[in-house]
Amino acid sequence: MLKSSSEASKNAKERDLTLENLQYALAHGGISQDQINDAVALLSGVTGKEVFVGTKRSRQSRVRFVQILQENLRYLNEKEYFTGREKIFLHDIVPHIALSSNCIVLDIKAKSQVPANISEIAKLINSNRTNTSTVINSLVKKGILSKGESGVEGNNAKAYAIFVNPHLIYSGDKENINESLQVMFYKAMRMKILKDVPEKLF
Repeated sequence: MLKSSSEASKNAKERDLTLENLQYALAHGGISQDQINDAVALLSGVTGKEVFVGTKRSRQSRVRFVQILQENLRYLNEKEYFTGREKIFLHDIVPHIALSSNCIVLDIKAKSQVPANISEIAKLINSNRTNTSTVINSLVKKGILSKGESGVEGNNAKAYAIFVNPHLIYSGDKENINESLQVMFYKAMRMKILKDVPEKLF
């Protein structure tokens, strides 16, 4: 009886291993795991370095997008947290939010991201500077945006980099929020209404 149970267990493991190898072969163009392991071992021996097998990034991996926390947006809309102008602004800046930093930038495709100042943001969204500045200041007070000094504009006025609260809109891996953003919006998420949003990323 014990021997029979042991053999059944062994057969089950062999079946699982065979199935696993088959699935791997199908996923890798019919090349078995053993063949890949042999090839990696050979390359490691020839180069003297540890070699890893990776896959080429797909075209879709280069697609840029932001994530909107739907439940939080629904909640804030129910609370009538935004004015009409603020809603339009938030919609219009979505194409200009940089990956990971969540900063509004001049060009999201650039290798070196350059923060857009208030005048540049106004141009990006086809608005005038005064209206843009008013909306930004309002959203900063509401904890949706944050300002960080980034230099000097014309007439010796301070230039600011503008960041978006990732609890509403985030461009990046929501499982790995930029630490600077976490610090930036830590106090904001304890404000009235914001402290009660349904979804918290940190």
